[in-house]
Amino acid sequence: MTEHARPAVDPADLAAIEQQLGRLPRGVVEVAARCPCGCPAVVRTLPRLPDGTPFPTTYYATCPRLTSAIGTLEADGMMREMTEQLTADADLAATYRAAHDDYLRRRSELGNVPEIEGISAGGMPDRVKCLHVLVAHSLAVGPGVNPLGDQALAALPQWWERGCCGVVADTPEQDV
Repeated sequence: MTEHARPAVDPADLAAIEQQLGRLPRGVVEVAARCPCGCPAVVRTLPRLPDGTPFPTTYYATCPRLTSAIGTLEADGMMREMTEQLTADADLAATYRAAHDDYLRRRSELGNVPEIEGISAGGMPDRVKCLHVLVAHSLAVGPGVNPLGDQALAALPQWWERGCCGVVADTPEQDV
């Protein structure tokens, strides 16, 4: 997929993402998943940001309610528990490695950045470092690809129940 072949991201979506993040989003090529309220929940970003910075996080959660709920899972120790699961379950480890390969393949569709070649995100393929990335990957590509993203997603409360996530004052924890 070339830069010129990609359709432009809808300006209304970019405005919603800016409100969610509290700043201008960078390198967004598409809304990869939406919250049930219709607002963007996950964006797909270029592997090299417009300022030239390599950016391995292809799938990036923007919904502040979603990122807050994921942060709670992280604070409760889910990443440590998942990393322990990987060492104890060879089948899970193999499936997680396949998720890493999927992530790299999908990122390569957007361009090749030598500085991050072979590096996915979220700790893949050997550990769990960031649930935000894993959940974003699962939301973007659907269930069955990233087993630990799916597991974290299943543990989340229904973050959208309090209304549209595009009009909240919560502050997300990430930096696209």
